[in-house]
Amino acid sequence: MENFNQIFTVLAENGSIGLNLDILETGVLNIAALVGILIYTGKDFLGSILQERKSTIVNSVQDAEDRLNEANRRLSEAQKQLSQAHVVISEIRNETRAAKTNLLKSDANVAKKELINRFERAISNFRSKERVIFLEVKQQIISLVLNRSALQAKETFGSKKRAREFINETIQKLEGDLL
Repeated sequence: MENFNQIFTVLAENGSIGLNLDILETGVLNIAALVGILIYTGKDFLGSILQERKSTIVNSVQDAEDRLNEANRRLSEAQKQLSQAHVVISEIRNETRAAKTNLLKSDANVAKKELINRFERAISNFRSKERVIFLEVKQQIISLVLNRSALQAKETFGSKKRAREFINETIQKLEGDLL
């Protein structure tokens, strides 16, 4: 910033800005001759450098395009593999659901069969106990009937002989009914 200010200060002291049209004094011819010589002598050198640079750039661009194409191809393959993976995942999920359903059904069937077996055992156990109780009640009734019959026979029949006959007949009838 200071240099910029100094330029204006120098211009202000000299009084004006002007254009120097003296070609020899300005050195324009020297610069033009130098540029011409450089172009003439350096044409082959600069041309080969520029050609190498151009071929390097073209090769770099071609390599970049090749890598882009390869990357696009890999991307499309990866997308295909991803879609296939999604298909496989959905198949696995469906198979898992089906397996769970089958397991639940088989477990339900096993539990149902087990319950049926338990109920059948309980019912048979109940029926056997019912028969036992029924036979015990029947025996008690028979015992009571025999005891009453014996008491009535004693009261009714004074003689022991007639009482025995009556009791034996009654017992035989009851035994026949039981068997």
